[in-house]
Amino acid sequence: MTKARKEPIGAGAILAFTILGGTIAGGLMGQPSAGLLGGTALGIVIAILLWLYDRRK
Repeated sequence: MTKARKEPIGAGAILAFTILGGTIAGGLMGQPSAGLLGGTALGIVIAILLWLYDRRK
């Protein structure tokens, strides 16, 4: 019997929320562009970690 493959974990929503959150947080501090870049970087790191976690299964 073959093992059934489960659905992969999606990280699109997490990436979008970290970008928005970083932009809002940066805007509150007067640096929306820096917040956008920081949120994007954080979202990419989380997405890669989720991909590596899902790949191990």
